[in-house]
Amino acid sequence: MTQTRLPRINALLHLPHLRVQNANAISGPHSWGHPGPTAFTGLMTALRRKLGPELELDMIGVGIINHHYQAQTNGDYTQRFNLSRNPLNKDGSTAAIVEEGRIHLELSLVIGLALGETLASASQPTLDQLANTIQQCLHSLRVAGGSILPGHGRWQPRLTHLPENTEDQQHQFRQLRRWLMPGYALVARDDLLPPQPPSGEAADSSRLDAWLDQCRLNHYPVADEQGQVSWQHSRQQGHGWIVPLPVGYGALSPLYPAGSVAHCRDETTPVRFVESLYGLGEWLSPHRLTDYRQLLWYPSHDASSGVYRCHNDYPATRPTAPAILGELA
Repeated sequence: MTQTRLPRINALLHLPHLRVQNANAISGPHSWGHPGPTAFTGLMTALRRKLGPELELDMIGVGIINHHYQAQTNGDYTQRFNLSRNPLNKDGSTAAIVEEGRIHLELSLVIGLALGETLASASQPTLDQLANTIQQCLHSLRVAGGSILPGHGRWQPRLTHLPENTEDQQHQFRQLRRWLMPGYALVARDDLLPPQPPSGEAADSSRLDAWLDQCRLNHYPVADEQGQVSWQHSRQQGHGWIVPLPVGYGALSPLYPAGSVAHCRDETTPVRFVESLYGLGEWLSPHRLTDYRQLLWYPSHDASSGVYRCHNDYPATRPTAPAILGELA
């Protein structure tokens, strides 16, 4: 699959401090916690369809910033989801418990837009009105299955044109970073995995082993010169908050015509069976980002391989040294 890059955008929409209740905390078959980027690219697609085709804009990518979360779990060492038996069966008896992970979130979303000619030359009051319209439409949708609660009145959405000059873009993004803190932005870190080996080699499992090492705590003994043994773990301080991340889906079957597969939710759309694709992500403070391209997640589709996945350009554009707090000025 060829390397993709973020398509061209000319505006940024900031939706600040969305309070989400009971979002889906089971992000994939091998991990649980915060919803993955596919939940938010799907939200972006649903929002664009809800707005209607008469609005001259395209939603290209979405940035995910978490300000607060509260997983609905209990337990000291082993965490268990808070589950309920509802609704009741027809005879009034309690139904079997189906594991359903939930999490409360406070999020900010940054959506990259490609505006049409009319909106590209619109005034800032017109863009502010459009931003309020988009946020009102967003409140009628669900975020990763969770309901959006009314937010604080002092947090207002903001839609701004993206300057063409690179220096002006960086200045605009530095101002945006202030509104995103305190919080953590989700970026891709597939660069921590070893390169894809050539086909036919026996090293195909090396990337899986590396991914598994990043997804768990490996404890091992270390002996000093005096023979004293101390236990250390694989996640040392300073390596970042690395997480396993479901980033898309891979096809398991051919694409079946619409209506040919029984019991599908949508009888008018072609369907195929897929499995989850995993990568690595990192939660980091927005002040360490230097460009909007490092923040946005965008979807892609490769028809030849049947891969549907989300991409983020942070590994390709990350600076050699992290941004310093002085750049916030």
